[in-house]
This record gives sequence, structure tokens and C-alpha cells, in this order.
Amino acid sequence: MAYWNIKNVAVRGVTGTVPNHPFSTYDFPFFTREDAETFNNTVGIKNRYFAPDTMCASDMCQDAGERLIEALGWDKSSIDVLLFTSVTQDYKTPPTSAILQDRMGLPTTTFVLDVPMGCCGCIYSIVVAGNLLTAGTTKRAILLIGDTAARMGNANDKSRMPLFGDCGVAVALEYDPAATEICIDFNTLGSGYEALMTPHGGYRHPIDKATSFIEEDFGNGIIRAPKDALINGMDVFSFAITRPSLQVKKMMDEWQLDKDNDVDYFLIHQANKLIVDRLVKKLKLAPEKVPYNLQEFGNLGGASIPMLMSSEIAESLRTRPLSLICSSFGLGLTWATMWLRTQPMVVVDVHKL
Repeated sequence: MAYWNIKNVAVRGVTGTVPNHPFSTYDFPFFTREDAETFNNTVGIKNRYFAPDTMCASDMCQDAGERLIEALGWDKSSIDVLLFTSVTQDYKTPPTSAILQDRMGLPTTTFVLDVPMGCCGCIYSIVVAGNLLTAGTTKRAILLIGDTAARMGNANDKSRMPLFGDCGVAVALEYDPAATEICIDFNTLGSGYEALMTPHGGYRHPIDKATSFIEEDFGNGIIRAPKDALINGMDVFSFAITRPSLQVKKMMDEWQLDKDNDVDYFLIHQANKLIVDRLVKKLKLAPEKVPYNLQEFGNLGGASIPMLMSSEIAESLRTRPLSLICSSFGLGLTWATMWLRTQPMVVVDVHKL
């Protein structure tokens, strides 16, 4: 069982950055106004931010990281770990985390790592960095999480294009023997990998001029080529409304947590309103304990939960201890639940770059 109890590690701060380019559902050329209104009401994503072609996920993450480090008052020479969590790296090689070490002026002794784990990326990063910090031989870590997910798909694909927004977030972790342990449960269903994938562009199926760019119309507005990221909607929906809720319930039973009295907020990956609402109903959660921001930002992949922290519960995080249950699910297929208890931390306002 992939269960982790991370001791001696505290979350010190969080912030997010989005491109200064909002895009409304009404702006998509493939939607009539009636289509857009139906999408807004059912999927719940009314706005999102798209990065220009000149902006990478690393640019937004660097902005978030620099602002958070400054707000924390950390000397950059004290940062031991830098993780870059993204499926839209700058290059196939080298790792973008190495490039960011230089761009951000961090010491050459900084441990760097790319973590391409999609929507569970934040929780994966906390496991990796947390285990590096837990013994106290390293003291501080910056997690940079973000994607330019919109440009991964086909601009004419109605099944995918309206769902995603672009974003970069930063999370700061620090060794602290007084910190309450972070509890994380992981699961992987590799047999379901084809539900969320980009068929061509890796080394299994390299880009080929003869086939990779040939668009196919699958009906219902689903248009894509093999080079484009795809979503098998029914498979993803079925997966997302079943396994994550069972895992959340399992963790709460394991730690004898009462959903009404022992948890301040449930931070659920903002995939779409249909999925989040179904999880809320299955788990019988009080609506006031489940913040949403997908109406403003869309699906932000691995940055989803840190962005919820930055945009929706910032004042609570700044001023009082919180008990948070976080649930993520996506690429792999993977799903993860985290019980995180925080002390007042630095939360820097979301920035438009």
C-alpha cells in the first residue's frame, strides 16, 4: 500500500501566477451562445487564462516562486530542493528544474527534479520533497507546479479545449520537528493510461509528418490529431467519481476523522463541476467546506489544489491552523488523498503575468 506519513515538514507558504489573458467560454468559436451557457451551467468553467505562445509553464512558476521566496524572507542560498512539476516542460531534455535553478539564482548545491505527474503532481511533489526534508539533512524546498495545458490539445476539440487553464504555483516546505505529520495515500491504475494521453510525440510513437498531424472528426465536436492530447470523457468520469471518493473515505476512517468536526476544508481537484459535485454528494460534505475556483480558472492540473489555497482560503491559511483533506486524480491513471494540518503561513496574492 502506497501510504506515506511525512514527519518534521511544514508548509510555509503558497501562491499562484496566471497569464494576463482571460478567455471566456463565450470566446470559443465552436460554441454558440446557447452552447456556451449550457457548458457554463453544467461543467462550471466560465473563465480560464491562456498563456501566449511565448510563455511557458516555467515562466509562471518562476514568477510565483520568486514572489513567494521574497515574501518568506528566505535567502536563496538556504534553498536545498527545487522540484518542477509539469507535463509541459520547456524541452524534452534537459530537465526544466535545472534551468530554473539557474534562472532563479539558486545555489549549485540545490537538488533539482522534474516530476511529470499531471493532476496528482502537487501531492507527488510533497511526497518527494517531504521525504528529502524529513531527516533534517535538507531544510528548505520550493515546489513549482504548473502547465500550459491548453496548448497540448487541438484548438477545435470541444471535449478538451474549454476545460483547461494555464497556471504556475509555488509551494514552500521547511524542515520543522514541531510540524504535524502529513498523511498521504496513493494509488495507480496503469491499465487505464489511454484515458488521458498524448498518443504521438514520445519515443514510443515519435512525431511523423505522414500521420501525426492528420485530424480526425470523432463526432460531437471532438476533432484531434495523434499529436494532440486526448480525454476519453466517459472513462475519466467513471474513474473520477468512484475511486477518489472511496480513498477519501478510507483515509478518514483510518484516522477516525469526522467530516464535520475534524476537517476545515476539503480541497478537491477542480476537474469540472460535474465531477466535484458528485464527490461532494457521495461523501455527504457540507458545501461551505468545499471551495471552488474552476469557474474562474478552469482545470489547472497539478496546480489545482495550491491554487485553491491561494485564491479561495487564503485568509484562513494566513490566520489560523487548518485541517485539510486534499483529493487529486488524473494521468496514469493515478489518484491521491492527503491529510494536511497547517499552521498560519504566508499566502501571496495570485498574480497576473
